Amino acid sequence: MKLVDLGFDRHFQEKAQSRENPALKPARVSGVDRDRFTVMNESSEVSAELTGKLRFSAETSADIPCVGDWVLAEYHNDDTLAIIHELLPRKTSLRRKTPGKEVGFQMIAANLDVACIVQSCESDFNIRRLERYLVAARDGKIEPVIVLTKSDLVSPEVLEEMIGRVRQSGIAESVRALSSITHEGLEEFQALLERGRTYCLLGSSGVGKTTLLNHLIGREEFETAAVREKDGRGRHTTARRQLIVLDSGAMLIDTPGMRELGLLGAEAGIEESFGEIAQLAHNCRFSDCTHTQELGCAVLAALEGGELSQERYESFQKLVKESAYYERSYIERRQRDKKFGRMVKSILKNSKKR
Repeated sequence: MKLVDLGFDRHFQEKAQSRENPALKPARVSGVDRDRFTVMNESSEVSAELTGKLRFSAETSADIPCVGDWVLAEYHNDDTLAIIHELLPRKTSLRRKTPGKEVGFQMIAANLDVACIVQSCESDFNIRRLERYLVAARDGKIEPVIVLTKSDLVSPEVLEEMIGRVRQSGIAESVRALSSITHEGLEEFQALLERGRTYCLLGSSGVGKTTLLNHLIGREEFETAAVREKDGRGRHTTARRQLIVLDSGAMLIDTPGMRELGLLGAEAGIEESFGEIAQLAHNCRFSDCTHTQELGCAVLAALEGGELSQERYESFQKLVKESAYYERSYIERRQRDKKFGRMVKSILKNSKKR
């Protein structure tokens, strides 16, 4: 296997060549489990650690390598341990707001070509949640594909109705339906995975991501669990993010099921995912129109005229407000952190003078 087979294209080659330390070699992060890393190169996959400089110079968690990243590493102990010295600039990234009350970014994966957004036909199908995942993918410059699993649990008519609801909501992305039980649609989905490209499976717990992964690799390597009968919700089986190279040469990243997918600073992703609203906004009377109450608002006119659905409009407004709110909070926190840092430096400097 060559590095190019792992996605080391001209972008990363140029970034790596601009560094002057010949002892550092490029590798791809193939696994992250809390503070433990695994990296992959042409010949092997080994455990890795961060240098203290890289860890402590990171201003945010986004500056720490995540699965899919390309790094420069130095190998030790007969190439059985890698020390990561540097993180190469990312081409694409998938991130979310840190779960809970903390306002910050959490990296999910990096350098993805396609995000397979997985929902179950059984109980997980939700247009509003789907829109949220699409925004996250588009904001990270990743091509999204919608995958509806467990199609064997609904009738062809119900499945057709589900896909129709996706289209009626204004979502134009490709939709693939499949079943890991009957294998219907699996061969067509597998044919989409191209050699040298990186894909990820993204969705809630219990939608069948790990079952799909086991099918793609051809063996039951990863543990699966049935959904809870009382509410149809899944149970976590994937505990770490990891990159797997399939026999076809395509690369697949499996991610833990997410209960939260908060959006932070995702204006670009929202605009691209709600393209019909962005197009209408060009005809608004005011360039800074919020599409809430302004006279001459083309979006509100389309809403009143029935060209834009109330549900789609409300979802757009909700995501815009959420993203802007968290971004303001994030900026304010960063400013407080920087102010505190300057104060600490000043105190240390004065103490040395004394």
